[in-house]
Amino acid sequence: MPADPTSRPAAHRRRPRAAHILGQNSGLILAAAILLLSIIVFAGMFAVQQGRLPGDFEITSTVNNTMPLALAAIGQTIVVLTRGIDLSVGGVIDLTNALAAIFLAGSILHMIVVSLLIVLAGAAAGLINGLLVGLGRLQPIVVTLATLSIFQGLAIRVLPQPGGAVPAGYTSFLVNTNRPTALVFLALAALGWMGLRRSRLGVNLFAIGNDPQAAIALGVKAVRTRIVAYTIAGALYAVAGIFLAANATAGDATTGDGYTLTSIVAVVLGGVSLFGGRGSAVGAICGAFITTMIVNILFFAHIDPLYQSFYEGLFLVIAVVFGGLIGRLVRSGR
Repeated sequence: MPADPTSRPAAHRRRPRAAHILGQNSGLILAAAILLLSIIVFAGMFAVQQGRLPGDFEITSTVNNTMPLALAAIGQTIVVLTRGIDLSVGGVIDLTNALAAIFLAGSILHMIVVSLLIVLAGAAAGLINGLLVGLGRLQPIVVTLATLSIFQGLAIRVLPQPGGAVPAGYTSFLVNTNRPTALVFLALAALGWMGLRRSRLGVNLFAIGNDPQAAIALGVKAVRTRIVAYTIAGALYAVAGIFLAANATAGDATTGDGYTLTSIVAVVLGGVSLFGGRGSAVGAICGAFITTMIVNILFFAHIDPLYQSFYEGLFLVIAVVFGGLIGRLVRSGR
C-alpha cells in the first residue's frame, strides 16, 4: 500500500521553516554563543588568578560598565536597520553626560524633570540627524560625522572641565554598586525592542532596510521612518549619557567619545547587518557585553593597554568573517 502522500510534504515543509528561522536569527545565535564563550574564558582566567569565581562585585561592575554601551548599541541598531549609520553617538553622549552632571542635583521631582529634558535633548539631536538624512537626502556618514563635532563642541561649552555631581540616590537607583540591578533596565529595553519590532514602525524599519524601493512602492513612508529612527536613537544615546554620569557620579565632556566606534563594534558582534534590514537589539546587547568581556579578558591576560585596540580589532574581524560564513552555510542549506 503506498504511503500517505500528505505525510512527506508536511515533514518537508517543517525543515525549510526551521532553516528559515535559523537563517533569520543566525546572527543572534552566534552572538549568544560568543558571549557564552567569552564569559567562560573570563571566569576561567579569573579563577586561575584569584582562586575563586567572579562574585557580586565583578558581575555588578561588568553590568554597570556595559549599560551605556548597550543602550548606545540599541540606538545604533535602529539606525543601521534602515541602511544608515550614526557617528554622532559619542557627541550626544558627551553632551547629555555633561548636562546630567551639572543639572541633576536637586529634589526627586527636579531630577525626574531634568532627566526627561536630557532625553528630549538627545531626541532633538537625533531629530536633526534624521531631518538632514531624510529630508536633506544627505549621506548618513557625512551628516553624523559633522554633527558629532557639533555636539562635542557643545558638550565642551557646557562642561569645560570634568566635574559636576550626580546625587548618590540617583546613582543607586540606576547603577546599584552592590547588585546588578541595572539588568532590570536592560530587560525593559529588550521588551521595548520586542514591542517596536512588532509595531508598524518596526516593520517599516526592516522593510526599508531590506529593499527601500519596494517598501516605498508598498506605501512605507521611508523619509518619516528614517527621521523617527534617528530620533529614537538620539533619545537612547541620551539615556546612555545619563547612565554614564550616574556610574561615574560626575561628568566629563569627552568620556563618550569612544562610544562611537564601540557602538558599531557591538552592533556587528551582535549579528546586525550593516547593509540594513537584518538584526536585533537583543543581539546588540549581547555584542555590548562581548565587547566588555573582551576588555576584561585582555586585562587578565596582562596584555599591554597599548595593544588592546589591536586585539579588539582582530577579534572583531574574526567574528565578522566567521558570522558571514555561518550565514552563508545556513542560507545554502535551505
